[in-house]
Amino acid sequence: MQILCEHKASPAKLEILGVFEWPIWEKEISEFPWQYERTEVCYFLRGQVEVTPDGGQPESFGRGDLVTFPAGLSCTWKILKPVEKHYSFE
Repeated sequence: MQILCEHKASPAKLEILGVFEWPIWEKEISEFPWQYERTEVCYFLRGQVEVTPDGGQPESFGRGDLVTFPAGLSCTWKILKPVEKHYSFE
């Protein structure tokens, strides 16, 4: 199961997806396990996170990243700087 990330997604793509109409999720510095029941697409407005899939290598995401987390993914989120992101479930 692969996490897809588009660093510095183009404004045109964000507009087509309607990213800025999506709800916002915010979280302080913390660490927690997470499992995705459905595919989530999110766009980071601020913050820095490290997401480690179970049995995999950590991946870092932050401001300007458009990230897709696949359904069925189990991972650990480590929030290094407080996060604010738009999100949508498919």
